[in-house]
Amino acid sequence: MSARFRILLTLPAALACLGAAETNAPPTYRDIDGPPHHYRTRTPRDRFTRAMDTIEQDPRLDRSSEKAFLVSFLKILGVPSSSQMLVFSTTSLQLRFISPSNPRAIYFTEDIYVGYIPGGRIEVVALDPELGAIFYIFDIPREKGAIRFERSERCMNCHVSEDTGHVPGLVTKSVVPGPGGGSLDAFRGGQSGHGIPFSDRFGGWHVTGKHGITNHWGNLTGRYVAGDIKTFPNPPGERFQWTKYPVETSDILAHLLHEHQSGFVNRVVEAGYRARAALFIGDGKLTSSQSAELDAQARVLVRYLLFADEVPLPAGGIEPDRTFRADFLRERRATAEGLSLKDLDLSTRLFKHRCSYMIYSPVFEGLPEVMKTRIHSRLREALRDGNTEFGFLPAAEKKAIRGILKATLKGLPPSW
Repeated sequence: MSARFRILLTLPAALACLGAAETNAPPTYRDIDGPPHHYRTRTPRDRFTRAMDTIEQDPRLDRSSEKAFLVSFLKILGVPSSSQMLVFSTTSLQLRFISPSNPRAIYFTEDIYVGYIPGGRIEVVALDPELGAIFYIFDIPREKGAIRFERSERCMNCHVSEDTGHVPGLVTKSVVPGPGGGSLDAFRGGQSGHGIPFSDRFGGWHVTGKHGITNHWGNLTGRYVAGDIKTFPNPPGERFQWTKYPVETSDILAHLLHEHQSGFVNRVVEAGYRARAALFIGDGKLTSSQSAELDAQARVLVRYLLFADEVPLPAGGIEPDRTFRADFLRERRATAEGLSLKDLDLSTRLFKHRCSYMIYSPVFEGLPEVMKTRIHSRLREALRDGNTEFGFLPAAEKKAIRGILKATLKGLPPSW
């Protein structure tokens, strides 16, 4: 681990850890700093943590300007600039830099999320296979200055909360921002994922691209008028210059995929924490109540994997940015016949084959076997012809999904 890497542990957090150690009560999955999780004291194994020591020496890193550094940093991490989403509400650690005239940008893949604010610091959220979200923040270096990655403790205030299932996860806020970006109203507390109604989404965010979603809160600010909130248009690029950012989009497809991924990550990380806690308490054995708890988690995850509660797209579907669409499809895993879980539909729903590509992600691969076995078994049953709970999936689509999973997913049992 680099000498420039530091963990910022606040006194209240340290005292909380001490208090947890002194109690005789059995740990719960929410005791993230105690056994078996040891969130703050274990060395993370996520892709960004493992790459930190080599990033600074990478010849592709461009220090000539903030924007040049960002673009090169994203390229080194394999995070497409085209995934850019802009948020102008002050719902972030660096709120003093954020406003409708200086939005914060988010870039992402399946396992790394990067935040950038012109004039601010760069934030990174990386997904560890077992620990969940790991948070870093650092100053953009000047010329030959060293990069000092800091593991950020303050991010935990929001990212280990009701919004994430009380485990280290992802948060997507939706608010009505005032003229300066401060929140006047908020929606969807404690909820994430593709089941969130569009009428509760995108508040405080810019949304670009062709779509027929009319009842959302994107591209708006608000004011109190006679005791009620009155909204006003805030078109992308009107109060800020696009040249501050790598691309001129905050694309609708990026928003929809990010929402889906957030819901997936939060549910899977919670299931992993619950399973590891149960195994630790029982010294590797599960009680009947613990088995029932993990069965319930598997049911939740399989319904989410198969988009059981996905909000349908409006008539006419969506038409995303071509560059981002191509970047998203670049890493698709395909069968010999060319079928992939990343194949897009975009007319009535996100995907042609409704099983999440996030099943390949590190957080899913890092699930304990007792959890993964339950998911594999329930997923096989869900994709069986005649299963009424998943009757919204036509037989042909179920067959295609089974074929894709058998050809591309590691660790499936022989019974598949």
